[in-house]
Amino acid sequence: MTSIYARNPVAVTVRPARPGDVEAVRAIRNHAVEHSTALWTQTPQTPAQGVIWLAAHLERGSAFVAEVDAEVAGFAVYGPWRELDGYRHTVENSVYVREGRHGLGIGSALLDVLITAAREAGHHVMIAGIEAGNTPSIRLHERFGFDHAGTLPEVGTKFGRWLDLTLMRLALT
Repeated sequence: MTSIYARNPVAVTVRPARPGDVEAVRAIRNHAVEHSTALWTQTPQTPAQGVIWLAAHLERGSAFVAEVDAEVAGFAVYGPWRELDGYRHTVENSVYVREGRHGLGIGSALLDVLITAAREAGHHVMIAGIEAGNTPSIRLHERFGFDHAGTLPEVGTKFGRWLDLTLMRLALT
């Protein structure tokens, strides 16, 4: 899929993630940990943690990577929103694009495939929890039909400042 919002669209191939993608995915994830407020932790994922984390998504069939020029340029996953069984039909998504590859339609291609996979798996609702200042991510989710469910002020902290969490919701069924 090529996004009409991309600055300079590129040929993106989205495919199910494989165990061999773990280091590329971990590198993208750890860059976000170290340089952004997309993930509210300051602890990078170790190689062993990366294997366990990706394996859980592979078992569910809920991990995808985007390739551009045979390189992993982004990844997307969905997983349980909450652990209690009453929430079993609701999932939360995560979409990450490699530094220097933003605005090329990669995030759109990943989110499109992720939503389709969650629908096919029979999930009812997809949630996105986005740092309120991350306007590009909020706009991406709006383009795919996510509605604003609310913003929770100062519920997280990173880099010495309080962060607001915007919750967005998409009905899958």
